[in-house]
Amino acid sequence: MTNPIYHTTDLSKITFLITGGAGFIGSNLVEYLLHSNAKKVRVLDNLSTGFMKNLAAFQDNPNFEFMEGDIRNLETCKKAMEGIDYVSHQAALGSVPRSINDPVTSNEVNVSGFLNMLVAQKESKTLKRLVYAASSSTYGDSKNLPKVEGTIGKPLSPYAVTKLVNELYADVFYKTYGIQTIGLRYFNVFGPNQSPTGAYAAVIPLFMQALKDEKAPTINGDGEQTRDFTFVQNAVQANIRAFFAKEEAVNEVFNVAYGDRISLNTLWNDLQAISDKNLKAFYGPPRKGDVRDSLANIDKAKNLLGYNPLFSVKDGLEITWKKF
Repeated sequence: MTNPIYHTTDLSKITFLITGGAGFIGSNLVEYLLHSNAKKVRVLDNLSTGFMKNLAAFQDNPNFEFMEGDIRNLETCKKAMEGIDYVSHQAALGSVPRSINDPVTSNEVNVSGFLNMLVAQKESKTLKRLVYAASSSTYGDSKNLPKVEGTIGKPLSPYAVTKLVNELYADVFYKTYGIQTIGLRYFNVFGPNQSPTGAYAAVIPLFMQALKDEKAPTINGDGEQTRDFTFVQNAVQANIRAFFAKEEAVNEVFNVAYGDRISLNTLWNDLQAISDKNLKAFYGPPRKGDVRDSLANIDKAKNLLGYNPLFSVKDGLEITWKKF
């Protein structure tokens, strides 16, 4: 189960660009592609939220190339795409609270940067398809559970607006210029290489750091809010499947999740059991812009991408804790 294979195509003749490849999901993708003998894996990252240590293991691999640069620069995007067959666009400023504190920068990176990538794709002579990180935040205030791709509500944060705009731009570029894109609406992805540091760290690495330090964490709200936490290997699988999916998957967006939900209180209890520690959590006020409950319907991804998430939340937590 440690190294499942998600592709049937020979990758040794194929070149890939991973934007945000020094980040959490991006670096896990880089690892998969290089282990699968991809001809070239180029990473474009400005290292604002990514870390070179996530790529340290690949520095001597002749098929790996690192390019420091910012997607907010169109010429950089064009240069990064030279000679590339497939792009996985992971570069973005994540975090709802970050976008509430600084909506301008979130928009510059997530909207203008994404638009640059689409323009570069439109002008590329080699690129076949761009797969991009969309977000479950796009469901906004919709109360429907489970979340189905065709039914969304109004965004609850600037971050959610940026991710919705990505989908709209991708759709327009497909209809206007015929370029191939596929969007992956991630649901609370977690796993190795996810940083526990910084003001906008995600809940699972924060919980793990708390257990490691034996300091009680603070849970926002009553802890009964639920999430469809998704182990990063499932997100890697979705990207690989999307690269080579049939034509009918093009210009579609897909939920990428496990298809199960768990409350933050249950998550904290599970992590205490896995780490063999016992700490009582503190409770703080709920976070602005947060969704109360989240659960994905993953039928569309199963049917059109052949997506089949192999790792449950518990599997993922155990693997991540060991690496942590």
